[in-house]
Amino acid sequence: MNENEKKLLKELEGRMGYTFRDFNWLHRAMRHSSYTNEHHMDRLACNERLEFLGDAVLEMISSEYLYDRYPEMTEGQLSKMRASLVCEPTLAFDAKELELGKYLLLGKGEERTGGRLRDSIVSDAVEATIGAIYKDGGLEPARDFILRFILNDVEHKQLFHDSKTILQEMIQKNIGDVLEYAIVDEQGPDHDKCFSAEVTLNGKVIGQGKGRTKKAAEQQAAYQALLKIRK
Repeated sequence: MNENEKKLLKELEGRMGYTFRDFNWLHRAMRHSSYTNEHHMDRLACNERLEFLGDAVLEMISSEYLYDRYPEMTEGQLSKMRASLVCEPTLAFDAKELELGKYLLLGKGEERTGGRLRDSIVSDAVEATIGAIYKDGGLEPARDFILRFILNDVEHKQLFHDSKTILQEMIQKNIGDVLEYAIVDEQGPDHDKCFSAEVTLNGKVIGQGKGRTKKAAEQQAAYQALLKIRK
């Protein structure tokens, strides 16, 4: 770990609100496989094993939290809500609060192709961070991190995750209304696209969104439409 990396990760540590006893755990959590490959490190030195562990810790803590908070929900309802909170798009959404992409250690190729903004990479890093905290400090600090950054504002995040479904169900109540999505713009090279989408109701634009995939752009457009409707 060089001084620049240490300085950057100390900044991340401050944003997280957790001080590592062994700082190497955080360094490992931020090491993408492209970084370890480029630096000729052992193939197990990247964050994938910590991601595996963090995923299990996240599932356990979120399951307990939802079980206690929503005593009226069935097993199926709890499973659906948990899935909306721990899926890749929502974890990537959570990563933005920490600006986690800024602190990732990537290889030059992954850096050039926009890896810092890729949902799959930043969501994996969130789980690896949970795994790192768990290994360094145990269950309670990991729980604190999850409650602060992942299980905060549960209803809002479920709305984000299920935006297209929720919007469709709302519109279906009015027979004859037509809801349509359209990709109105795309920019960037094939490996680093940014799509812009609009959702229209009876031909009128009610939401707009951007994403690195067409699906993500449409989801963001539906989410913005729901926020507008709720207001």
